Amino acid sequence: MLRSPHDAEDVTQEVLLQIYRSLPDCRLDGLKTWITRIAVNRSIDFKRSKARRPEELGDSDSLAEARQAADHAGMPAAELVALEQSDRQQVRDRVDEMPDNYREVVTAYYMEDKSYEQIAAETGLERKSVESRLYRARSWMRRHWRKEDFE
Repeated sequence: MLRSPHDAEDVTQEVLLQIYRSLPDCRLDGLKTWITRIAVNRSIDFKRSKARRPEELGDSDSLAEARQAADHAGMPAAELVALEQSDRQQVRDRVDEMPDNYREVVTAYYMEDKSYEQIAAETGLERKSVESRLYRARSWMRRHWRKEDFE
């Protein structure tokens, strides 16, 4: 599912930890299905978080991509990197202006790449409450932010 041995190893560790933590509550009938479902869900979560995650500028792949994009756009790679950092800072500044209850979950989910479960554990909320807050936060952003503010 993940197409990367390194990513698969990371997810496998998370899956094994989840299984270990959940074993006291587990019914033994359907054990294989239960374990498979945990593995599939963790893999899906990992792929989603990886898709949301901005490229890290420190790794060689990102720098190579930045250089390639800069060559294509006719600008120096350092200038492109600086523009991307400026854009990310602008988004962080706007997130800081959000109401506290929305800012907390948006920062954790989108900027720190935490799962619903991790956020729920850290905030003491139920998983469904985390989902609801993220939904409301996205609605709040649509109402209060304009695309022009980020150009």
